[in-house]
Amino acid sequence: MPSFERRFSRSGDTLPIAPKLRYDYRWGRSMAANEREFDIILFGATGFTGKLVAEYLLRQYGINEGLRWAIAGRNPGKLKEIATSLGTGGCEVPRLEADSNSAKDMNRLAAQAKVVCTTVGPYAKYGSLLLGACVERGTHYCDLTAEIPWMVRMMNQHQAQALTTGARIVHACGFDSIPSDLGAFFMHSEMSRQHGVPCRRIQLRVEDFSGGFSGGTVASLLHMMEEAETDDRLRDLLQAPYALDPEGSPKGADEPESLVPRYDESFSQWLAPFPMAAVNTKVVRRSNALLEQAYGPDFRYDEAMLAGGGPTGLLRAAGTSVGSGLSMGLLSIPPLRKLLAKRLPAPGEGPGIEEREAGYWKIRLLGVHPIDPAKNLEVRLTGDRDPGYGSTSKMLGETAVCLAIDSLPDRAGFLTTAVAMGDPLIDRLQKNAGIKFEILHR
Repeated sequence: MPSFERRFSRSGDTLPIAPKLRYDYRWGRSMAANEREFDIILFGATGFTGKLVAEYLLRQYGINEGLRWAIAGRNPGKLKEIATSLGTGGCEVPRLEADSNSAKDMNRLAAQAKVVCTTVGPYAKYGSLLLGACVERGTHYCDLTAEIPWMVRMMNQHQAQALTTGARIVHACGFDSIPSDLGAFFMHSEMSRQHGVPCRRIQLRVEDFSGGFSGGTVASLLHMMEEAETDDRLRDLLQAPYALDPEGSPKGADEPESLVPRYDESFSQWLAPFPMAAVNTKVVRRSNALLEQAYGPDFRYDEAMLAGGGPTGLLRAAGTSVGSGLSMGLLSIPPLRKLLAKRLPAPGEGPGIEEREAGYWKIRLLGVHPIDPAKNLEVRLTGDRDPGYGSTSKMLGETAVCLAIDSLPDRAGFLTTAVAMGDPLIDRLQKNAGIKFEILHR
C-alpha cells in the first residue's frame, strides 16, 4: 500500500509524516537505538487471551527465527506449562516471572524489551506500574484496554516523560479499537488519494459478527462502573465524545452515541447501539487531534450496528437497544452487578478453538465527500476469527511486532494505532492476520 505521506493530502498539498504541531508536547524524540534482550515481552501469557497471542506469535514468527520474544507472568508453574506447550524443535520460548504489583519486576521487564505487550487487565488494577516503567525506560507498550478513565489518568501522569524517553504507548489494540481507528485512517487515505480531500464524515456500521466479548472486556467494564459510582467526574468522562483528545485540542460537533434505534438513510437499515462505540469513537477522534485535524476540523464520526430494514429491522434494533439499556441499568446496581458478574465470562475464560475459528466479523464504513455525494466511498473490513478472542489476539500480536521491528514515523507519547503505525500495521494485518480492507464503491 502507498505510504501515509503519499496517500494523505488536503487540497493537493501533501501532509508530512510528522507535521509541525500547534501543541508541541504531543510528539517526542524516538527511542534511542539501544539494544534490548528481547524485541517483545508478552506479559499475561498464562491468561486465556495472552496464551492465544503467544500461540499466534509462535505460529507466525517461530522461536528465535528473527523475532526475539519471551513470555512473562506471575505464576512460574503456569509459565513453564505454557512455554513447554509452545516449544518446537527442542526450543522453548524464554519465560520471565514477574508480578504486576511489583515495581521492581515491572522495571525489569521494561528494561529487557523493545516492546512490552500486555493482556493483564483490568488495567486500572494491574497495569499502572508496568506502563509507568515502560515510559521511564523508553520502552514501547501496547495493550487491549478500553478503560477510558484509566487511559486519561495515565496520559495525564506520563505523557511528558514519554515524549522525553521516546516511548510509544498504544492502547486499545484489539477489536477495540483497531477496526475503527485503522478503518477511519484507511477511508481518509482513499478519499484523499482519489479526490484530494479528507472525508467530512465517516459512519461505521457493524454488519455482522459471530462470537462474544472477552472476559477481560467484561472485567474492565465492571471495574469502570465501580469507579464511576463514587466519582461523578468519571461518569462525565465516559460520556464526553472528545475525552481522549489532548488538552486544548479544538472540539468538533460529535455528541455521545445514540442509545435508541434510528433509521439510517445511507444504509437503508435501522440502527442499534454498538456496545463499544463509546470507546472506539473517542480513539478515532484522538487520532484526528494528534494529526492536527488531518481528517478535517469539522470531521464527524459515529458507530452503530445494522439491524435490517422494515418492521423486522425496527423490532431487532429496538430489542437490542432495550436489552443493552436494561443490562447497563442492572449492572449499575452493586448487588445485581455482583450477581450478574458470576454469570458473565471471567478473565481467563473463553471459547474453544472450534468456536473461535468459526467466528468472524464484518464492518462497513461510509466516507462522506465534503461537497459531492457522488464521490462518497464505502469500505468493508472483515476478520476471519471471532472478534473478542481469535481476531483480537492476532491484532495485538501484529501491533507488538510492528512497534518492535518496523520503520515507523518519529513519534512518541500516548498514540493510537493509526498515528503510531498506520499503513505498516494495515499491511501486516492484511498479510498475516486474516483482516481485509476492501473498497466497495469508488
